[in-house]
Amino acid sequence: MLITTYFKKFLHSSQSSGILLIFCVALSLVIANSALAEGFQHILDKNIGTDLFDLRYPLSIWVNDGLMAVFFLLVGLEIKREIVEGELSSFKNASLPIVAALGGMIVPAAIYFFFNQDTEYAKGWAIPMATDIAFSLAILSLLGKRVPLSLKIFLAALAIVDDLGAIVVIAVFYTEQIHWMYLLWSALMVLVLVLLNFFKFQKHVFYVVPGILLWYFMHHSGIHATIAGVLLAFTIPTNVSDTEISPLEKLEQKLHLPVNFIVMPLFALANTNITFKDGMVDGLFGSLGYGIILGLILGKVVGINLFSWIFIKLKISSLPDKSNWTQMVGTGLLAGIGFTMSIFIALLSFKGHPEIQDEAKFAILVASLIAGASGFLLLKTSAKSVS
Repeated sequence: MLITTYFKKFLHSSQSSGILLIFCVALSLVIANSALAEGFQHILDKNIGTDLFDLRYPLSIWVNDGLMAVFFLLVGLEIKREIVEGELSSFKNASLPIVAALGGMIVPAAIYFFFNQDTEYAKGWAIPMATDIAFSLAILSLLGKRVPLSLKIFLAALAIVDDLGAIVVIAVFYTEQIHWMYLLWSALMVLVLVLLNFFKFQKHVFYVVPGILLWYFMHHSGIHATIAGVLLAFTIPTNVSDTEISPLEKLEQKLHLPVNFIVMPLFALANTNITFKDGMVDGLFGSLGYGIILGLILGKVVGINLFSWIFIKLKISSLPDKSNWTQMVGTGLLAGIGFTMSIFIALLSFKGHPEIQDEAKFAILVASLIAGASGFLLLKTSAKSVS
């Protein structure tokens, strides 16, 4: 019984999911720089699915567009619950992650543009705008109760707004073609989901089926399909009762284990396989490297905290509950973990130039490691000084 008890604790621990995720990052990097690299890449590139309805894609696409939509569904459920009955239920608290995310997009993009205007790298201005919600929340979870829950909610909300902003940027500036008919079908699915909520349908199956169709239409529209998870989450019914468990809370409970111990680890394995090549380190000390690294680290911290400070001083917003400015700086550093979405934008920005793509990916990895380690250490130190 002792082993079973510890195993249950492991499965229910947010810290263990963070440790597993970091292990998968390290494992993926080792594989990508070993004799297994070619075989591993072959697996990621292998087409899976059916030609019927045009649903045959490489495994990496299923992970990044399919499984990550489930992750965004869970995060969206948590955000909606907090909006309805928790930390984000007041306008002051809900407005802060929105304005912080705007600052965290504008300032990094400006820093990148400063270093790369009128160069061959200029098109990558959106690379440092994105926050990797999976990795940033995983590192924050390693701190356990040493940081207030409100900071996790703040970072999750900020990262969602950030990623939605990145998706809009991709749709407007990097999408080669938007298929408007599929986008119209996506809007119709959202309407169906809203009506199901309005007429108080309680069973999950009524939402899952149109939710899957929403993902399909969104994916074929040319817009990043993970947004379907957030849209679906915001239509799942909830309540403000402490005694009655809502459909939203039931679904949230069901998704925690598969997301933390299947979806996120697979995502890390598929996206961290960066093969180190000659010249990558030199690329860190050019305009591309400076733009990405300073954008993600300095730009995120300054943008998030400057915009937050302005709105708090204007008494429009307020700090997350039981938090302080040192913790806000630490959270801003964690938001500098750009990784997946940043790499995705880099691939779109420099399509047809694999050598530039590799330099950009390496700079993103370095910046994300520095931001993650710095944010973790600052938050851990501030927790000790407060206790």
